[in-house]
Amino acid sequence: MQNRSKGNAQGIDVSHWQGNIDWRKVAASGISFAFIKATQNSMDPQFLANVKGAKAAGMMIGAYHYMDDSVTTVDKALAAAQVFYKAIQAAGGPGVFDLPFVLDYESNKNKLMSATITAIAKAFLVETHRLTGGEPMLYTYPSFIGNFSGLIGYPLWIARYSSQVPVDASGWKHWDFWQYSDGKVGGTLPSGERKVLGINGPVDLNEFDGTIEQLRSSYCKKETGKEDVKMPETTRDINKVSSWAAKDWDEATENGYFDGTHPGATMTREESAIVFNRLRKNFLVLIGGNTERITALERQLQTIEKE
Repeated sequence: MQNRSKGNAQGIDVSHWQGNIDWRKVAASGISFAFIKATQNSMDPQFLANVKGAKAAGMMIGAYHYMDDSVTTVDKALAAAQVFYKAIQAAGGPGVFDLPFVLDYESNKNKLMSATITAIAKAFLVETHRLTGGEPMLYTYPSFIGNFSGLIGYPLWIARYSSQVPVDASGWKHWDFWQYSDGKVGGTLPSGERKVLGINGPVDLNEFDGTIEQLRSSYCKKETGKEDVKMPETTRDINKVSSWAAKDWDEATENGYFDGTHPGATMTREESAIVFNRLRKNFLVLIGGNTERITALERQLQTIEKE
């Protein structure tokens, strides 16, 4: 892969580990962009504050999701993408962000097969693209990148804490972003330092493969509203129930609320009305105890619903 270059845009990535950040000092120190941790199993506690502070300081920002080791299937990866998207919405929606949304995938404590890791990554990336409308990016380490295959169509953010260039791997011959230091070891900022003003303690340092102007022109195009976004097709099989919803689906089907077909299909308002009415009638039977009492409760409920 290519080496760093003088004049390239400098950035950082942050999470709750950096605590409260003085973003105006960060921007004044020559940092032009930041990737902010949004989620792992839930939203990072500093995510919203970091988004607000970095944007107020005029920085270009992106958000990333750390793939937790508990995500071991494609269904769980799709659920993780939903968690990520909800955090993005809480921050104001995809339009608030200038840079790509990122999947940080770097751990395999459950010793998953490489094919499974690739499938999980692809499912998350495709779903994130579908939800946000923007092509996401993959972040990983040289020691982990060998687990991926067939993903070179996605931009790469590589972590290598060294002045030596990352080697070509898994089809990638080029990085878009290089995390060259964790703030303690590795490369340095153009100033020769690793310390970033406005942050107490070390912080990851990153470089974009291009100048600030090139970074802005490459990714900050959504503001013009002139570019069409090609939405990827979802790979969801509507005839297959997701593992995380299987128990509830079986129970709802057994109790007569659904007919057991097409668990992944979109629910219409007509179908919702049928379910609600069945719930309503069952509720009345439950609390009524006898036919006369149910009739009286039905009248009371109708009166309440009309108010």
